[in-house]
Amino acid sequence: MRIAQLANFVGATSGGMRTAIEQLGRGYVAAGAERLLVIPGPVDAVRATPLGDVVQVRAPRVGGGYRLIVEPWRVTDVLERFAPTSVEWSDKLTLLPVAWWARRNGVRSVLLSHERMGDMFAMRTGLETTSKVSIGLLNRLIVRSFDVVVVTSAYAEGEFRSVADAAGCPVARVPLGVDLATFRPGATRAEESDGSVRSDGVLRLVHAGRLSREKSPHLAVATAVELHRRGLPLRLDVYGEGPHRDELEQLAGGAPVHFHGYVDGRTALRDRLAAADVSLSVCPGETFGLAVLEALACGTPVVTADRGGARELVDASCGAWGAPSPAALADAVLRLLELPEPRRRTAARRRAEQFGWDRAVARMLALHAGDRTGALSA
Repeated sequence: MRIAQLANFVGATSGGMRTAIEQLGRGYVAAGAERLLVIPGPVDAVRATPLGDVVQVRAPRVGGGYRLIVEPWRVTDVLERFAPTSVEWSDKLTLLPVAWWARRNGVRSVLLSHERMGDMFAMRTGLETTSKVSIGLLNRLIVRSFDVVVVTSAYAEGEFRSVADAAGCPVARVPLGVDLATFRPGATRAEESDGSVRSDGVLRLVHAGRLSREKSPHLAVATAVELHRRGLPLRLDVYGEGPHRDELEQLAGGAPVHFHGYVDGRTALRDRLAAADVSLSVCPGETFGLAVLEALACGTPVVTADRGGARELVDASCGAWGAPSPAALADAVLRLLELPEPRRRTAARRRAEQFGWDRAVARMLALHAGDRTGALSA
């Protein structure tokens, strides 16, 4: 099997989709597949890695530290030289012509859909009036262009199910995974007699993610501000960079919210997540939520919105949820703190252990081989 992964719209900092592409690629190679990764960059370049060649295609900056391949024929030239048996996309907009190339050449095409288009546009623009008609037309075009559409949650599946069924395009739900060896609980910490907060009496909240509107960091900060307004001793540590950091700092005002910027390295991020009492991953439009799994794997329970793919990752033993408003999410934090800390931290790790990468890789390999039944039962 020769698998080409296409990763367009790649930012300067690590994110959930980049992690997913890397972990899936690592699994493909371990299973004996030949793997090629195509990414945008400032110049054309090729470098060999233990996980296969990485081909960088010259692409312009499009803002926010991102680059975007806007000349799909450059990608097809690369693929013709590699001669893949299947191609995996993580971008559904700009590289559709490559899917058409794959169909003409008998190459299997697998779309790993990681965003709901309506939510993405609404959260990036701040407008709730994004044309559902236009998005519906685009989704109908997408399902007619790929051999299979992969979604990571029931929430993500809702965008495609009806149009995919009408077009005869299979939709496979494949939850992603988490690196359980890297993300793990830290040392046992002192706790209050009621098990709710640290021995210093301060509730430690954490938010890790890109500081851009579509990830809803404003909602996480506003939740901490609301808890501070209610008189709860706390601090929120925010890890990540993005175009809206200035807005977030203004929103925080005098509340104990600390912005640390980008954390370089998974072990460094692990230590920061493990040191927190509660992780705020509150984006209501998240189709999966790798940040949720990383926190859970560190033994840190999660508060999330009551809609979206992230909600599907937590249960009442290791998390809480509320409507996507500061007041409702603050209430969810307080409900979570009613559980004894050792119990909720143990439950968080146990929940994460249900999402190892090996299972996701097995399902994706079955899809690349054209075996949808194997993908669903792996």
